[in-house]
Amino acid sequence: MQNFLKKLRFDDVPILDKASLYELLNQRFADEEKKLSQIPNPSLLHDAPKAAKKIADAIREGKKITLVGDYDVDGISSTAIMIDFFRQIPYPLEAIIPNRFSDGYGVSPNLLKRVNADLIITVDNGITAIEAAQVCKERGIELIITDHHTPLDTLPEAYAIVNPKLSTCSYPFQEICGAQVAWLLLGLLKKELNLNIDMREFLDILCIAIIADIMPLVDINRTLVKEGLKVLMSSQRPSSLIIKDFLNKSSITSEDIAFQIAPRINSAGRLEDASISLEFLTAASTNQAYKQFEKLNSLNERRREWEAETTNEAIKLVNSDDTIIVVAKEDWHEGVVGIVAARLVEHFSKPAIVLSINNGIAKGSARSIGNVNIYELIKQNGHLLTKFGGHKMAAGLGLDEQDIDAFRIAINESASKLNSDDFKSLDEVIGILPSSEIDIELLNLLESFEPYGEANSRPLFLIKDAQILETKTFGKESSHSKVTLRQFAHEKKSIELIQFKRVLDIPSEKKLTCSYRVVKNEFNSRVSAQLIINKTYNY
Repeated sequence: MQNFLKKLRFDDVPILDKASLYELLNQRFADEEKKLSQIPNPSLLHDAPKAAKKIADAIREGKKITLVGDYDVDGISSTAIMIDFFRQIPYPLEAIIPNRFSDGYGVSPNLLKRVNADLIITVDNGITAIEAAQVCKERGIELIITDHHTPLDTLPEAYAIVNPKLSTCSYPFQEICGAQVAWLLLGLLKKELNLNIDMREFLDILCIAIIADIMPLVDINRTLVKEGLKVLMSSQRPSSLIIKDFLNKSSITSEDIAFQIAPRINSAGRLEDASISLEFLTAASTNQAYKQFEKLNSLNERRREWEAETTNEAIKLVNSDDTIIVVAKEDWHEGVVGIVAARLVEHFSKPAIVLSINNGIAKGSARSIGNVNIYELIKQNGHLLTKFGGHKMAAGLGLDEQDIDAFRIAINESASKLNSDDFKSLDEVIGILPSSEIDIELLNLLESFEPYGEANSRPLFLIKDAQILETKTFGKESSHSKVTLRQFAHEKKSIELIQFKRVLDIPSEKKLTCSYRVVKNEFNSRVSAQLIINKTYNY
Protein backbone atom coordinates (compact mmCIF):
# COMPACT_ATOMS: atom_id res chain seq x y z
CA MET A 1 0.00 0.00 0.00
CA GLN A 2 2.76 2.44 0.90
CA ASN A 3 4.50 1.93 -2.46
CA PHE A 4 1.19 2.32 -4.28
CA LEU A 5 0.60 5.65 -2.55
CA LYS A 6 4.10 6.79 -3.52
CA LYS A 7 3.39 5.83 -7.12
CA LEU A 8 0.16 7.80 -7.13
CA ARG A 9 1.88 10.84 -5.66
CA PHE A 10 4.72 10.62 -8.16
CA ASP A 11 2.24 10.56 -11.04
CA ASP A 12 1.09 14.00 -9.92
CA VAL A 13 4.56 15.54 -9.71
CA PRO A 14 4.88 18.44 -12.19
CA ILE A 15 7.69 18.96 -14.69
CA LEU A 16 9.38 22.25 -13.83
CA ASP A 17 11.37 24.90 -15.60
CA LYS A 18 13.27 27.65 -13.77
CA ALA A 19 10.34 30.10 -13.90
CA SER A 20 7.88 27.66 -12.32
CA LEU A 21 10.49 26.58 -9.75
CA TYR A 22 11.00 30.22 -8.77
CA GLU A 23 7.24 30.66 -8.28
CA LEU A 24 7.01 27.51 -6.15
CA LEU A 25 9.86 28.55 -3.85
CA ASN A 26 8.64 32.14 -3.64
CA GLN A 27 5.30 30.90 -2.26
CA ARG A 28 7.11 29.75 0.90
CA PHE A 29 7.58 33.37 1.97
CA ALA A 30 4.24 35.16 2.13
CA ASP A 31 5.67 38.09 4.09
CA GLU A 32 8.42 40.44 3.01
CA GLU A 33 11.82 39.47 4.37
CA LYS A 34 12.74 41.27 7.58
CA LYS A 35 15.80 43.45 8.02
CA LEU A 36 17.93 43.34 11.18
CA SER A 37 16.39 46.68 12.18
CA GLN A 38 12.95 45.04 12.13
CA ILE A 39 13.74 42.38 14.73
CA PRO A 40 11.15 42.86 17.50
CA ASN A 41 12.27 44.77 20.59
CA PRO A 42 13.83 42.45 23.21
CA SER A 43 11.85 44.27 25.91
CA LEU A 44 8.78 42.37 24.64
CA LEU A 45 10.30 39.20 26.12
CA HIS A 46 8.63 38.59 29.47
CA ASP A 47 10.93 39.56 32.37
CA ALA A 48 13.77 40.56 30.00
CA PRO A 49 13.91 44.28 31.06
CA LYS A 50 13.75 43.20 34.70
CA ALA A 51 16.55 40.64 34.15
CA ALA A 52 18.75 43.15 32.28
CA LYS A 53 18.40 45.69 35.10
CA LYS A 54 19.28 43.06 37.73
CA ILE A 55 22.42 41.99 35.81
CA ALA A 56 23.43 45.64 35.31
CA ASP A 57 22.99 46.32 39.04
CA ALA A 58 25.07 43.22 39.89
CA ILE A 59 27.88 44.50 37.62
CA ARG A 60 27.77 48.00 39.15
CA GLU A 61 27.87 46.51 42.66
CA GLY A 62 30.77 44.17 41.83
CA LYS A 63 28.79 41.00 42.58
CA LYS A 64 29.90 37.54 41.53
CA ILE A 65 27.99 36.34 38.47
CA THR A 66 27.96 32.70 37.33
CA LEU A 67 26.59 31.55 34.01
CA VAL A 68 25.23 28.00 33.56
CA GLY A 69 24.94 26.77 29.97
CA ASP A 70 24.19 23.50 28.22
CA TYR A 71 26.36 20.95 26.41
CA ASP A 72 24.72 21.08 22.97
CA VAL A 73 25.58 23.58 20.20
CA ASP A 74 22.85 26.01 21.25
CA GLY A 75 23.95 25.97 24.90
CA ILE A 76 27.65 26.24 24.03
CA SER A 77 26.97 29.10 21.58
CA SER A 78 24.81 30.91 24.16
CA THR A 79 27.62 30.63 26.69
CA ALA A 80 30.25 31.78 24.16
CA ILE A 81 28.22 34.88 23.23
CA MET A 82 27.79 35.79 26.92
CA ILE A 83 31.51 35.30 27.62
CA ASP A 84 32.48 37.48 24.65
CA PHE A 85 30.03 40.21 25.70
CA PHE A 86 31.30 40.26 29.31
CA ARG A 87 34.92 40.38 28.08
CA GLN A 88 34.06 43.57 26.25
CA ILE A 89 32.49 45.32 29.28
CA PRO A 90 34.98 44.12 30.74
CA TYR A 91 33.63 42.19 33.75
CA PRO A 92 34.58 38.78 35.22
CA LEU A 93 32.06 36.04 34.49
CA GLU A 94 32.33 32.46 35.70
CA ALA A 95 30.89 30.22 33.00
CA ILE A 96 30.01 26.59 33.63
CA ILE A 97 28.72 24.08 31.12
CA PRO A 98 27.55 20.95 32.96
CA ASN A 99 29.17 17.66 32.05
CA ARG A 100 26.55 15.33 30.57
CA PHE A 101 27.90 12.34 32.50
CA SER A 102 28.84 13.72 35.93
CA ASP A 103 26.52 16.75 36.27
CA GLY A 104 23.48 15.88 34.18
CA TYR A 105 21.45 18.49 32.34
CA GLY A 106 21.38 22.22 33.10
CA VAL A 107 21.37 23.99 36.44
CA SER A 108 20.78 21.31 39.10
CA PRO A 109 21.21 20.83 42.86
CA ASN A 110 24.22 18.63 42.06
CA LEU A 111 25.87 21.37 39.98
CA LEU A 112 25.09 24.06 42.55
CA LYS A 113 27.34 22.29 45.07
CA ARG A 114 30.34 23.76 43.22
CA VAL A 115 28.88 27.20 42.56
CA ASN A 116 29.52 30.16 44.83
CA ALA A 117 27.81 33.24 43.38
CA ASP A 118 25.53 36.17 44.13
CA LEU A 119 23.70 35.84 40.82
CA ILE A 120 23.24 32.83 38.52
CA ILE A 121 22.13 33.25 34.91
CA THR A 122 21.12 30.21 32.88
CA VAL A 123 21.24 30.05 29.09
CA ASP A 124 19.38 27.40 27.06
CA ASN A 125 18.23 25.63 30.23
CA GLY A 126 16.48 26.13 33.55
CA ILE A 127 12.78 26.20 32.65
CA THR A 128 12.22 22.89 34.48
CA ALA A 129 14.80 23.49 37.28
CA ILE A 130 12.30 23.71 40.12
CA GLU A 131 14.51 21.96 42.68
CA ALA A 132 17.62 23.96 41.73
CA ALA A 133 15.67 27.22 42.03
CA GLN A 134 14.68 26.23 45.56
CA VAL A 135 18.32 25.55 46.46
CA CYS A 136 19.26 29.01 45.11
CA LYS A 137 16.54 30.60 47.23
CA GLU A 138 17.72 28.81 50.38
CA ARG A 139 21.32 29.93 49.72
CA GLY A 140 20.37 33.53 48.94
CA ILE A 141 21.49 33.29 45.30
CA GLU A 142 19.41 35.29 42.85
CA LEU A 143 18.49 33.27 39.77
CA ILE A 144 17.72 34.50 36.25
CA ILE A 145 16.55 31.80 33.84
CA THR A 146 16.85 32.29 30.09
CA ASP A 147 15.56 29.38 28.04
CA HIS A 148 13.43 28.49 25.02
CA HIS A 149 12.25 24.99 25.90
CA THR A 150 8.58 24.29 26.60
CA PRO A 151 7.62 25.19 30.19
CA LEU A 152 5.92 22.70 32.49
CA ASP A 153 2.70 23.61 34.31
CA THR A 154 4.76 24.63 37.36
CA LEU A 155 7.58 27.14 36.91
CA PRO A 156 10.79 27.44 38.96
CA GLU A 157 10.79 30.16 41.61
CA ALA A 158 13.33 32.56 40.09
CA TYR A 159 13.92 36.32 40.12
CA ALA A 160 13.21 36.42 36.38
CA ILE A 161 12.32 33.89 33.68
CA VAL A 162 12.97 34.93 30.08
CA ASN A 163 11.40 32.41 27.70
CA PRO A 164 9.34 33.18 24.57
CA LYS A 165 7.17 30.10 25.19
CA LEU A 166 5.77 31.42 28.49
CA SER A 167 2.03 32.09 28.22
CA THR A 168 2.72 35.55 29.67
CA CYS A 169 5.30 36.42 26.98
CA SER A 170 4.27 38.85 24.25
CA TYR A 171 7.33 38.44 22.00
CA PRO A 172 5.81 38.11 18.50
CA PHE A 173 7.96 35.18 17.33
CA GLN A 174 8.20 32.15 19.64
CA GLU A 175 10.42 29.79 17.70
CA ILE A 176 13.82 31.11 18.74
CA CYS A 177 16.71 29.18 20.26
CA GLY A 178 18.47 29.65 23.59
CA ALA A 179 21.31 31.66 22.06
CA GLN A 180 18.80 34.10 20.56
CA VAL A 181 17.13 34.61 23.95
CA ALA A 182 20.56 35.30 25.50
CA TRP A 183 21.54 37.64 22.63
CA LEU A 184 18.30 39.63 22.90
CA LEU A 185 18.75 39.96 26.67
CA LEU A 186 22.32 41.22 26.13
CA GLY A 187 20.91 43.86 23.80
CA LEU A 188 18.91 45.21 26.74
CA LEU A 189 21.91 44.92 29.08
CA LYS A 190 23.96 46.95 26.59
CA LYS A 191 21.40 49.77 26.89
CA GLU A 192 21.26 49.51 30.69
CA LEU A 193 25.03 49.94 30.91
CA ASN A 194 25.21 52.41 28.00
CA LEU A 195 27.88 50.29 26.26
CA ASN A 196 29.30 50.79 22.79
CA ILE A 197 29.10 47.14 21.66
CA ASP A 198 27.90 46.19 18.17
CA MET A 199 25.43 43.31 18.67
CA ARG A 200 25.93 42.25 15.04
CA GLU A 201 29.44 41.00 15.80
CA PHE A 202 27.94 37.98 17.63
CA LEU A 203 25.88 36.86 14.62
CA ASP A 204 28.56 34.42 13.39
CA ILE A 205 28.10 32.33 16.55
CA LEU A 206 24.36 33.02 16.78
CA CYS A 207 23.61 31.67 13.29
CA ILE A 208 25.42 28.42 14.15
CA ALA A 209 23.11 27.96 17.15
CA ILE A 210 19.92 28.69 15.17
CA ILE A 211 20.87 26.20 12.45
CA ALA A 212 22.11 23.48 14.82
CA ASP A 213 19.05 23.68 17.06
CA ILE A 214 16.81 23.14 14.00
CA MET A 215 14.89 26.38 14.40
CA PRO A 216 12.49 27.16 11.52
CA LEU A 217 14.37 29.35 9.02
CA VAL A 218 11.56 31.83 8.56
CA ASP A 219 10.80 35.32 9.92
CA ILE A 220 13.61 36.68 12.12
CA ASN A 221 15.48 33.35 12.10
CA ARG A 222 15.91 33.62 8.34
CA THR A 223 17.23 37.17 8.70
CA LEU A 224 19.65 36.32 11.51
CA VAL A 225 21.05 33.25 9.74
CA LYS A 226 21.42 35.08 6.43
CA GLU A 227 23.24 37.98 8.10
CA GLY A 228 25.14 35.67 10.43
CA LEU A 229 26.63 33.69 7.55
CA LYS A 230 27.84 36.98 6.03
CA VAL A 231 29.43 37.97 9.36
CA LEU A 232 31.06 34.53 9.56
CA MET A 233 32.70 35.10 6.16
CA SER A 234 34.15 38.48 7.22
CA SER A 235 34.73 37.93 10.96
CA GLN A 236 38.22 37.98 12.45
CA ARG A 237 37.07 35.84 15.39
CA PRO A 238 39.66 33.02 15.60
CA SER A 239 37.03 30.25 15.59
CA SER A 240 35.31 31.78 12.54
CA LEU A 241 38.64 31.97 10.72
CA ILE A 242 39.20 28.26 11.42
CA ILE A 243 35.68 27.38 10.22
CA LYS A 244 36.22 29.33 6.99
CA ASP A 245 39.59 27.66 6.45
CA PHE A 246 38.14 24.20 7.12
CA LEU A 247 35.18 24.61 4.74
CA ASN A 248 37.35 26.36 2.12
CA LYS A 249 34.43 27.81 0.15
CA SER A 250 33.69 31.20 -1.41
CA SER A 251 30.43 31.32 0.54
CA ILE A 252 29.20 29.27 3.50
CA THR A 253 25.68 27.85 3.57
CA SER A 254 23.41 26.82 6.42
CA GLU A 255 23.89 23.20 5.29
CA ASP A 256 27.67 23.52 5.65
CA ILE A 257 27.05 24.51 9.27
CA ALA A 258 24.42 21.81 9.84
CA PHE A 259 26.43 18.91 8.40
CA GLN A 260 30.07 19.93 8.86
CA ILE A 261 30.41 22.32 11.80
CA ALA A 262 27.54 21.61 14.21
CA PRO A 263 28.37 17.87 14.59
CA ARG A 264 31.94 18.75 15.51
CA ILE A 265 30.89 21.35 18.09
CA ASN A 266 28.35 18.86 19.46
CA SER A 267 30.83 15.99 19.69
CA ALA A 268 32.67 17.32 22.77
CA GLY A 269 29.57 17.44 24.96
CA ARG A 270 28.38 14.11 23.62
CA LEU A 271 31.57 12.17 24.27
CA GLU A 272 33.73 14.08 26.78
CA ASP A 273 33.16 17.66 27.95
CA ALA A 274 31.64 20.66 26.17
CA SER A 275 34.42 22.91 27.50
CA ILE A 276 36.50 21.82 24.47
CA SER A 277 33.92 23.38 22.13
CA LEU A 278 33.50 26.42 24.34
CA GLU A 279 37.26 27.02 24.28
CA PHE A 280 37.14 26.72 20.48
CA LEU A 281 34.39 29.35 20.09
CA THR A 282 35.96 31.72 22.64
CA ALA A 283 39.63 31.20 21.66
CA ALA A 284 41.69 34.39 21.74
CA SER A 285 44.08 33.24 18.99
CA THR A 286 43.82 31.18 15.81
CA ASN A 287 46.49 28.84 17.20
CA GLN A 288 44.35 28.07 20.26
CA ALA A 289 41.21 27.74 18.11
CA TYR A 290 43.01 25.36 15.74
CA LYS A 291 44.17 23.10 18.61
CA GLN A 292 40.61 22.85 19.95
CA PHE A 293 39.17 22.22 16.48
CA GLU A 294 41.62 19.36 15.96
CA LYS A 295 40.31 17.80 19.19
CA LEU A 296 36.74 18.24 17.93
CA ASN A 297 37.65 16.54 14.63
CA SER A 298 39.05 13.57 16.51
CA LEU A 299 36.00 13.34 18.80
CA ASN A 300 33.68 13.59 15.81
CA GLU A 301 35.37 10.61 14.16
CA ARG A 302 34.89 8.58 17.32
CA ARG A 303 31.26 9.75 17.53
CA ARG A 304 30.63 8.54 13.97
CA GLU A 305 31.94 5.06 14.79
CA TRP A 306 29.81 4.70 17.93
CA GLU A 307 26.79 6.16 16.16
CA ALA A 308 27.04 3.65 13.27
CA GLU A 309 27.45 0.71 15.63
CA THR A 310 24.55 1.79 17.85
CA THR A 311 22.28 2.54 14.87
CA ASN A 312 22.80 -0.97 13.48
CA GLU A 313 21.93 -2.48 16.85
CA ALA A 314 18.90 -0.20 17.29
CA ILE A 315 17.43 -1.04 13.86
CA LYS A 316 17.33 -4.72 14.87
CA LEU A 317 15.35 -3.90 18.03
CA VAL A 318 12.61 -1.85 16.33
CA ASN A 319 9.05 -3.17 16.51
CA SER A 320 7.85 -2.45 12.97
CA ASP A 321 4.19 -2.33 14.10
CA ASP A 322 4.80 0.66 16.39
CA THR A 323 3.89 4.17 15.26
CA ILE A 324 6.45 5.67 17.66
CA ILE A 325 9.72 3.75 17.80
CA VAL A 326 11.01 3.11 21.32
CA VAL A 327 14.24 1.12 21.65
CA ALA A 328 16.53 0.63 24.64
CA LYS A 329 19.72 -1.25 25.43
CA GLU A 330 22.17 -1.57 28.28
CA ASP A 331 25.23 0.69 28.02
CA TRP A 332 24.55 2.38 24.71
CA HIS A 333 26.64 5.54 24.82
CA GLU A 334 24.44 8.28 26.22
CA GLY A 335 26.10 10.87 24.01
CA VAL A 336 25.01 9.33 20.69
CA VAL A 337 21.40 8.27 21.39
CA GLY A 338 20.03 11.56 20.02
CA ILE A 339 21.80 11.09 16.69
CA VAL A 340 20.73 7.44 16.57
CA ALA A 341 17.12 8.54 17.11
CA ALA A 342 17.50 10.87 14.10
CA ARG A 343 18.91 7.99 12.03
CA LEU A 344 15.93 5.80 12.94
CA VAL A 345 13.56 8.58 11.87
CA GLU A 346 15.35 8.69 8.50
CA HIS A 347 15.29 4.89 8.15
CA PHE A 348 11.69 4.18 9.21
CA SER A 349 9.98 7.57 8.57
CA LYS A 350 8.58 7.47 12.11
CA PRO A 351 9.33 9.42 15.31
CA ALA A 352 11.93 7.60 17.40
CA ILE A 353 13.01 7.43 21.04
CA VAL A 354 16.36 5.82 21.86
CA LEU A 355 17.26 5.00 25.47
CA SER A 356 20.52 3.99 27.11
CA ILE A 357 20.13 1.83 30.26
CA ASN A 358 22.60 2.04 33.11
CA ASN A 359 22.03 0.49 36.55
CA GLY A 360 18.27 0.26 36.03
CA ILE A 361 17.93 3.88 34.86
CA ALA A 362 17.12 4.69 31.22
CA LYS A 363 18.04 8.05 29.71
CA GLY A 364 17.58 9.06 26.14
CA SER A 365 16.47 11.31 23.34
CA ALA A 366 13.51 11.63 21.00
CA ARG A 367 13.34 12.94 17.44
CA SER A 368 10.20 13.58 15.43
CA ILE A 369 8.98 13.83 11.87
CA GLY A 370 6.44 15.92 9.96
CA ASN A 371 3.99 17.69 12.25
CA VAL A 372 4.17 15.22 15.15
CA ASN A 373 4.84 17.11 18.40
CA ILE A 374 7.00 14.57 20.19
CA TYR A 375 7.26 16.73 23.31
CA GLU A 376 3.45 16.74 23.75
CA LEU A 377 3.27 12.96 23.28
CA ILE A 378 5.96 12.48 25.91
CA LYS A 379 4.26 14.95 28.25
CA GLN A 380 0.96 13.03 28.00
CA ASN A 381 2.80 10.02 29.43
CA GLY A 382 4.94 11.96 31.90
CA HIS A 383 3.59 9.91 34.82
CA LEU A 384 5.81 7.04 33.62
CA LEU A 385 8.94 9.23 33.49
CA THR A 386 11.35 10.62 36.06
CA LYS A 387 12.13 13.66 33.89
CA PHE A 388 11.58 15.09 30.43
CA GLY A 389 11.95 18.32 28.47
CA GLY A 390 12.32 19.67 24.98
CA HIS A 391 10.25 20.99 22.11
CA LYS A 392 8.17 19.85 19.13
CA MET A 393 10.88 18.08 17.10
CA ALA A 394 13.31 16.91 19.80
CA ALA A 395 13.19 16.01 23.48
CA GLY A 396 15.12 14.35 26.28
CA LEU A 397 13.70 11.99 28.88
CA GLY A 398 14.51 9.63 31.73
CA LEU A 399 12.67 6.71 33.33
CA ASP A 400 13.16 3.52 35.30
CA GLU A 401 14.10 0.49 33.21
CA GLN A 402 11.05 -1.41 34.48
CA ASP A 403 8.72 1.21 32.97
CA ILE A 404 10.12 1.16 29.41
CA ASP A 405 7.59 -1.34 28.01
CA ALA A 406 4.66 0.44 29.65
CA PHE A 407 5.89 3.75 28.25
CA ARG A 408 6.30 2.30 24.75
CA ILE A 409 2.72 0.99 24.79
CA ALA A 410 1.34 4.20 26.30
CA ILE A 411 3.03 6.62 23.87
CA ASN A 412 1.91 4.51 20.91
CA GLU A 413 -1.62 4.62 22.28
CA SER A 414 -1.36 8.44 22.47
CA ALA A 415 0.00 8.56 18.91
CA SER A 416 -2.90 6.47 17.59
CA LYS A 417 -5.17 9.48 18.16
CA LEU A 418 -3.15 11.69 15.77
CA ASN A 419 -4.00 12.35 12.14
CA SER A 420 -1.96 10.11 9.83
CA ASP A 421 -1.04 13.18 7.74
CA ASP A 422 0.96 14.49 10.72
CA PHE A 423 3.48 11.69 10.17
CA LYS A 424 4.25 12.59 6.56
CA SER A 425 7.75 13.88 6.10
CA LEU A 426 7.76 17.54 5.15
CA ASP A 427 10.63 16.86 2.75
CA GLU A 428 8.40 16.08 -0.25
CA VAL A 429 9.56 16.24 -3.85
CA ILE A 430 8.36 19.38 -5.59
CA GLY A 431 8.85 18.46 -9.23
CA ILE A 432 10.83 16.90 -12.06
CA LEU A 433 13.65 18.94 -13.61
CA PRO A 434 14.55 18.21 -17.23
CA SER A 435 18.31 17.65 -17.49
CA SER A 436 18.65 20.77 -19.63
CA GLU A 437 17.51 22.91 -16.68
CA ILE A 438 20.37 21.72 -14.43
CA ASP A 439 23.07 24.34 -14.84
CA ILE A 440 24.81 27.30 -13.17
CA GLU A 441 21.70 29.45 -13.63
CA LEU A 442 19.74 26.90 -11.59
CA LEU A 443 22.39 27.09 -8.84
CA ASN A 444 22.00 30.88 -8.73
CA LEU A 445 18.20 30.57 -8.52
CA LEU A 446 18.43 28.08 -5.64
CA GLU A 447 21.03 30.23 -3.89
CA SER A 448 18.62 33.19 -3.89
CA PHE A 449 16.32 31.27 -1.52
CA GLU A 450 19.07 30.46 1.01
CA PRO A 451 19.34 29.76 3.90
CA TYR A 452 17.79 26.29 3.73
CA GLY A 453 16.85 24.27 6.78
CA GLU A 454 13.84 23.66 9.01
CA ALA A 455 10.65 25.14 7.46
CA ASN A 456 12.58 26.06 4.30
CA SER A 457 14.06 22.76 3.17
CA ARG A 458 16.30 22.63 0.12
CA PRO A 459 13.95 21.53 -2.67
CA LEU A 460 13.88 17.86 -3.56
CA PHE A 461 13.43 16.88 -7.19
CA LEU A 462 12.27 13.58 -8.64
CA ILE A 463 13.88 11.30 -11.17
CA LYS A 464 11.42 8.64 -12.30
CA ASP A 465 12.22 5.38 -14.11
CA ALA A 466 15.45 6.83 -15.51
CA GLN A 467 17.76 4.63 -17.57
CA ILE A 468 20.98 3.74 -15.72
CA LEU A 469 24.02 4.09 -17.98
CA GLU A 470 26.84 3.47 -15.48
CA THR A 471 27.45 3.02 -11.76
CA LYS A 472 30.66 3.38 -9.78
CA THR A 473 31.76 3.36 -6.17
CA PHE A 474 34.33 5.79 -4.82
CA GLY A 475 35.86 7.15 -1.63
CA LYS A 476 37.36 5.47 1.40
CA GLU A 477 36.54 1.75 1.32
CA SER A 478 34.40 2.43 -1.79
CA SER A 479 31.48 3.37 0.43
CA HIS A 480 29.93 6.06 -1.82
CA SER A 481 28.04 5.61 -5.11
CA LYS A 482 28.02 7.53 -8.37
CA VAL A 483 25.38 6.80 -11.00
CA THR A 484 25.12 8.16 -14.55
CA LEU A 485 21.66 8.06 -16.09
CA ARG A 486 19.38 9.43 -18.78
CA GLN A 487 16.12 10.85 -17.42
CA PHE A 488 14.02 10.62 -20.57
CA ALA A 489 14.46 8.50 -23.70
CA HIS A 490 14.37 11.60 -25.93
CA GLU A 491 17.14 13.40 -23.97
CA LYS A 492 20.70 13.32 -25.27
CA LYS A 493 22.18 14.76 -22.08
CA SER A 494 23.03 12.37 -19.27
CA ILE A 495 23.32 13.42 -15.63
CA GLU A 496 25.39 12.16 -12.73
CA LEU A 497 24.12 11.65 -9.19
CA ILE A 498 25.99 10.82 -6.00
CA GLN A 499 24.89 8.94 -2.92
CA PHE A 500 27.16 9.18 0.09
CA LYS A 501 27.71 6.35 2.57
CA ARG A 502 25.77 3.81 0.53
CA VAL A 503 26.45 1.38 -2.29
CA LEU A 504 23.44 1.53 -4.58
CA ASP A 505 21.43 -1.61 -5.28
CA ILE A 506 20.87 -1.52 -9.02
CA PRO A 507 17.46 -2.85 -10.13
CA SER A 508 17.56 -5.65 -12.71
CA GLU A 509 15.63 -3.50 -15.21
CA LYS A 510 18.38 -0.84 -14.95
CA LYS A 511 15.86 1.89 -14.06
CA LEU A 512 16.11 4.25 -11.11
CA THR A 513 13.50 6.31 -9.28
CA CYS A 514 14.88 8.64 -6.64
CA SER A 515 14.62 12.04 -5.03
CA TYR A 516 17.64 14.31 -5.07
CA ARG A 517 18.81 17.80 -4.18
CA VAL A 518 21.03 20.15 -6.16
CA VAL A 519 24.01 21.77 -4.40
CA LYS A 520 26.94 23.91 -5.48
CA ASN A 521 30.19 22.01 -5.82
CA GLU A 522 33.44 24.00 -5.75
CA PHE A 523 36.64 22.23 -6.75
CA ASN A 524 39.87 23.82 -8.03
CA SER A 525 38.04 27.14 -8.44
CA ARG A 526 35.50 25.44 -10.72
CA VAL A 527 31.81 25.68 -9.78
CA SER A 528 29.34 23.00 -10.89
CA ALA A 529 25.94 21.59 -9.94
CA GLN A 530 26.19 18.44 -7.84
CA LEU A 531 23.17 16.13 -7.62
CA ILE A 532 22.92 14.26 -4.34
CA ILE A 533 20.46 11.38 -3.95
CA ASN A 534 18.10 11.77 -1.00
CA LYS A 535 16.08 8.53 -1.26
CA THR A 536 15.68 5.73 -3.76
CA TYR A 537 12.28 4.16 -4.42
CA ASN A 538 11.46 0.71 -5.71
CA TYR A 539 7.90 0.07 -6.85
